[in-house]
Amino acid sequence: MERKLFSPITLKDVTLKNRIVMAPMCMYSSETEDGTVHPFHITHYESRAAGQIGLVMLEATAVQPEGRISSKDLGIWNDAHVEGLQKVSDRIHAYGAKSSIQLAHAGRKAYLPNEAFAPSSISFDDNYKTPNAMTVEDIKNTVQAFQLGAKRAKQAGFDIIELHGAHGYLINQFLSPLTNKREDQYGGSRENRYRILSEVIDAVKLEWIGPIFVRISADEYHEDGNTLDDFVFFSKEMKKQGVSLIDCSTGGVIHAGIKPYPGYQVPKAEAIKKQADIPTGAVGLITTGIQAEEILQNNRADLIFLGRVLLRDPYWGKSAAEQLNYTLEAPKQYSRGW
Repeated sequence: MERKLFSPITLKDVTLKNRIVMAPMCMYSSETEDGTVHPFHITHYESRAAGQIGLVMLEATAVQPEGRISSKDLGIWNDAHVEGLQKVSDRIHAYGAKSSIQLAHAGRKAYLPNEAFAPSSISFDDNYKTPNAMTVEDIKNTVQAFQLGAKRAKQAGFDIIELHGAHGYLINQFLSPLTNKREDQYGGSRENRYRILSEVIDAVKLEWIGPIFVRISADEYHEDGNTLDDFVFFSKEMKKQGVSLIDCSTGGVIHAGIKPYPGYQVPKAEAIKKQADIPTGAVGLITTGIQAEEILQNNRADLIFLGRVLLRDPYWGKSAAEQLNYTLEAPKQYSRGW
């Protein structure tokens, strides 16, 4: 029986065998604190590919050392990172899945001993350092770091790049009027606040011809934050620049009393998909195959991003297929037990 969750989808030049995506989740497992891949990373991501996930996306991977969320995050700021990342990508490909990497910069939410940088000199809270307001030269260096990250992602064999513009990290900090108090060309109007993301996309495209996703926080849970109209505007601009899909999360730019429930972020993905006319990914307490199928069949999103449920069950795809009365082909190594 045909099910949309298990149907292929082509984004630019990349075809995913199904609509299930492993969402990027920090693993804090670069034990030598130099951003390099360790055996855990290979096991972690390979096992989800073996579980027949269509797209396996690596965690937030820092384009600059000061852009790590923690000292044990993965990095892509150095050519030495490419070899390990390529090993992960190759093992994902071994099971017919596509591989993706999320390029990121933590901005003021970098929890590190060194200095932090942000659009404005406003700390996230008392547990974080007060960041340095970035100069225009700092911004240009960071844009170039994203470009070089894209170049290394290509060398490592990834199929898709996602830019992290959500959860209160650097790009999100520029997009949001809650954290961007600049008075130059990077602050003020929403066109100016979008400028750094626009420059990052253009820079990445100098090195990368494949699909580009952007993760956004489509609700800032504050009356003075960006509105849905703002996010539709940003999404339309991204579409003009050739972005293939908007990955719709919420929150993180400031502390907010978020009360999650099953599918609580799906309406944001649906609204942006319809109002900006761009493919979207839905994420947030999507836990069953029936729930995922409803989202796709009702044209509310194009991909299903799964986070914590895949930490609990690397073979979620098999469970979802059973719920939907769909026969999912097993990896040959597991066919006797599948």
